[in-house]
Parts: sequence; structure tokens; C-alpha cells
Amino acid sequence: MPDNDRRGSGSDDQRERILSEAVKLLAEAGPSGLSTRAVAAAAGVQTPTLYRLFADKDGLLDAVASFGFESYLAEKRAFEPSEDPVEDLRRGWDVHVEFGLANPAIYMLMYGNVRPGHRPAAAAENRAILRGMLERANVQGLLRVPVEAATVAIEASTTGAVLLLLAQPEHARHAQLIRPLRDIVLDAVTEQATSRVGDRSPIVDRAQSLLGIVTPAGDADPVTDAGFSVFEAGLLREWLVRLTEAHRPADGSDRRSR
Repeated sequence: MPDNDRRGSGSDDQRERILSEAVKLLAEAGPSGLSTRAVAAAAGVQTPTLYRLFADKDGLLDAVASFGFESYLAEKRAFEPSEDPVEDLRRGWDVHVEFGLANPAIYMLMYGNVRPGHRPAAAAENRAILRGMLERANVQGLLRVPVEAATVAIEASTTGAVLLLLAQPEHARHAQLIRPLRDIVLDAVTEQATSRVGDRSPIVDRAQSLLGIVTPAGDADPVTDAGFSVFEAGLLREWLVRLTEAHRPADGSDRRSR
């Protein structure tokens, strides 16, 4: 095969051409048909050029996933937050599902080809955007659980639900089938902004927000890291939990502090 590597204005042109052809090949043949030889042939370059630009097949797959996911990420980056962070999370869920159903090959490459310890760059950016939305909700006292726990719950439920639908025949892939799951998960990890007005003491909002901040994530405990003892950290969290419980409304009225 003649080497057409000199076409275009340089490595950037070659890279974009290779990725564009790889996305087309992925849609036509699926992940199994996405060999380096086939991609190089479709893009009109020699295989060594492909390895020079992407290092190896894993690097190529990561780049293809990010390239194919770019339209989705562009929409998420331009996401204009509303006054209701919980509603924004619902909108974000729907955008994620719609993209997955409209681009099954890219989605399967992103989330169905899991390699432990490795997260495609596009998936990592998507997670960061989700965390930002959850942190905004947390600042407003709208999270029932720590930000990291909410991130995992939403990621697991969205990707699992989309992969389940993609395993169905194309005519049976209806987003409304998993809409109840969206509502169940978001209701479990968030408070509705409208339900807070006049229903409970603002102490609950502040205590829950602070509890989300001081809750350990993985091996890190922000309270002990600040110089407090394990006992003091546990006591602080216990007091915050008691504050939220003492001021949570029961039958429409606030309970008195114990």
C-alpha cells in the first residue's frame, strides 16, 4: 500500500483523519473490527504512523472513544445550570442516556470495554462534570449522601441502564423503560429544592452540607487530616447526624432538639 502520510498539513490532520475513519469503522463493524491494520488502511496511512501517533491499540481506542464522545461532552460543557441543581441532574441523566442510545458503538467502547484501573479520558471528564453538578447541589444542602457516594450511584445506574438497553434488540431500546430508575436513584441521593422551603430548619441544610464535606472518601478523612483525633472526627460526624435528625420535619412540623 502506498504511504499517503504526507497528505494534510501535519500530524494533527493525520490524527483527525485516523480518528474519523476509526469512528466510521467502529459504527460499521463494532469494537471487534477496530484493528490497527483496518484503521490504518481506512485512513490511508501505514501502521507505523498510527503507532507513532497513538503509541498502541489501547491509546487508539482511548482516543477514538474521546473523539466519538466529543459531541456529548461539548453539550455537557455548555450546560447552563438552572436554579434547581436536582433538576439539572435529571437533565444530565437524560442527555447521557440519549447519547448512549443514539451512539451504541461509541458507548460500548466507552463503558462496555472495561479495563480495571483505566478510565478513558472522555469518561474521566464526564465524571468530573457530574461531580461538579453534585458539589453545587451539596453546597445548597440538597445531597443526602457524600458527593463521592452520589457520583458512584449515578454513574453505576446510568451506565448500567444504558448497557442493559443496548443489549436489547434495537426496536426495544426505549429510554422511558429506565426513567423510573433515574427518579429512584436521584430521589435517594438528593433532596428536592422545593420541598425544603418552610418545611424544616435551615440547620438541616448546613449540617448535611458539612457532613458531606467531612465524610471520609476512600482512605482520606478530611477531619483527621486537619489534625483532629479519630475520636474527635467520629464525634463531630455523630453530632452533625443528630442535628439533621433532630430538626428533620415529622408529619409536617419540626421536631425539637433532643
